[in-house]
Amino acid sequence: MIRKLCLSAAGLLLAGNAFADWTLNMPKGVTELSVETYGLHMMVFWWCVAIGFGVFGVMIYSMFKHRKSQGVQPASFSHSTTAEVVWTVIPIIILLVMAVPSAETLVKIEDSRKPDMTVVVTGYQWKWHYNYQNEDVSFFSSLARTSADARRKQSGIDPFSVDNYLLEVDRPLVVPKGSKVRVLLTSNDVIHAWWVPELSIKKDAIPGYMNEIWFRAEETGTFRGQCAELCGKDHGYMPVVVEVVEPEEFAAWLAAEQGNTAPVAAN
Repeated sequence: MIRKLCLSAAGLLLAGNAFADWTLNMPKGVTELSVETYGLHMMVFWWCVAIGFGVFGVMIYSMFKHRKSQGVQPASFSHSTTAEVVWTVIPIIILLVMAVPSAETLVKIEDSRKPDMTVVVTGYQWKWHYNYQNEDVSFFSSLARTSADARRKQSGIDPFSVDNYLLEVDRPLVVPKGSKVRVLLTSNDVIHAWWVPELSIKKDAIPGYMNEIWFRAEETGTFRGQCAELCGKDHGYMPVVVEVVEPEEFAAWLAAEQGNTAPVAAN
């Protein structure tokens, strides 16, 4: 038995190493709003942990301390006004403590005034169209050829051999670091959802309706997401990729696009 337990423990350790990069928690992100959202998420999580310990601690203590084998007699009362007041007031206080910072963040999320640039994002089955407002630059962004080939039946391509399988596109959205980017979202056919977790953005793209959201990335890099709405049979094949680059690099990219030169994708 001990030998089996040791082997099982070794197996769990090996599995833990294999999934060292795997995580359950949401990403902290690279925008002010994503950091605030992460902080709210962790605050509520620890409140829930504390409440769980408190409630189950009292329950377990009561069951052992006042068990029948100790000769404890059950209480004869059926109602306590004091208890009713206490377990009503305490949850209200907890909800207020959670609601105040949450409301502040929600107000910031909806404040898209004075953007540095605006991008109109239109969902299609199954690709995205980006239009840089007032910049005369627009293009479609589709699933990368490497992923598209690997996903086909009997392609002979191992999907695990493809970098960023189903999370890569042929043309990413390119934005400058530190700029407030307003995103106007709509759809050409069915309801889609533009979702990039590390930018703290998840908003529906609805036909005939314009949704609005914004972000300001504080770090350069490649940030990936997907359509988060069940929009059809190829819903899983319309990823979102956002490249955040330095302002000078973005200016050069934009000039190249406006000059109709060969497409320039950020590294």
